[in-house]
Amino acid sequence: MRIAFVGHAQISWQEKIKEAVKEQLRANAKRGTAVTCYLGGRGDFDAICARACKELKAERLEIEAIYVMPYLGISEQARIKEMQRCGLCDGSLYPPIEGTPPKFAISKRNEWMVSNADLIIAYVAHDYGGAYQALQTARRRGKRIINLFDLEK
Repeated sequence: MRIAFVGHAQISWQEKIKEAVKEQLRANAKRGTAVTCYLGGRGDFDAICARACKELKAERLEIEAIYVMPYLGISEQARIKEMQRCGLCDGSLYPPIEGTPPKFAISKRNEWMVSNADLIIAYVAHDYGGAYQALQTARRRGKRIINLFDLEK
């Protein structure tokens, strides 16, 4: 199973949301079945999801956390090394978005993540911004979506 995370760059109640992410990962990851989680690595929700994956790996859940790069370059390589050093990702990949202007690279990367995932775990609280656009892409493509914001209501 492949899971992508989509959420806002700034979020409060981070510990509560991390526990909700872990609950959803446990519920959707069967023991003995490998789960690949696509991480964005840019904002609060991305950091929450990376920490949740790390903690569940310590519980022996078979999770592979993959940082999906929006850019190629030395700064991205440094980000990957730091995430790996902290145990927040197992590896990285660069989706086929070369030629995309840097201004649109994160949106194209998010679109790739959503398109290649079986399940989207989101935290989208408002109807604007990149996280909202990625969630709309997931809806148009008929993806299974769990929006943690909706579960709080």
